[in-house]
Amino acid sequence: MKKLKIAAALCALLLLTGCASLLERQYSTVEPHSSKFWESEAADTLRAENHQDIVNDLLLLIGQHTESATIRLYNFKDDMTVAETLERAATETQQETPMGAYAVEFITSSSQAQRGYYEVSVQISYRRTAEQIQAVVNATSTEALSSLLETALDSGAAELAVRIGYWRMGDRERVAEIAAQLREERGLADTPPWGIYYYPAEETAGLIEFVLEGAEVDASPAEETLEPEAAEEEISENLKTNA
Repeated sequence: MKKLKIAAALCALLLLTGCASLLERQYSTVEPHSSKFWESEAADTLRAENHQDIVNDLLLLIGQHTESATIRLYNFKDDMTVAETLERAATETQQETPMGAYAVEFITSSSQAQRGYYEVSVQISYRRTAEQIQAVVNATSTEALSSLLETALDSGAAELAVRIGYWRMGDRERVAEIAAQLREERGLADTPPWGIYYYPAEETAGLIEFVLEGAEVDASPAEETLEPEAAEEEISENLKTNA
């Protein structure tokens, strides 16, 4: 009898264990993300440990149209290394990144050695407003430009800036074709040509700006591209003038 009771108790335990496993549910929690670029104890202070970190910090500031900020540099051995790294990072950000080339006039910085790190004061001067930076649209390729330009025209926008994720050989020619075709479809062929600017100005650009109403913009360091029809008209006018 005692053995039967023990066996029944064991069966009950097994059944309870099985039920417990059936009732188990996996769950996950979402914690606020803390970027490695921000100092934990100073919410308005960035940190960097190498050249690329500084570039990333500067791009983060540019994206927020921040004019002045503090960056703490770690693992830098002396003042000269800090000064050289800051200069290279600022130059790369301003001249070689799409957003830096598009938005920044100049970047200055000064550093002060502290205990265990260098504290850097950064000042950024902009040639684009915060609204212009926030209005930049992201696209995977230039094939999205037609619909984006149509939307800009429908809304009466004077300009459109698009950051391109994937750039291919011949895309500049493709951009000119898209703009010319859309102008023709919209009956704008006889209106002043749009300004088309690339940032950076090299062959593989990362950001394209369209000025749709003949407004003047500071195009250095970008390169203006006229549509084929406008380019031919300009050449013809120059020949007449020279004649």
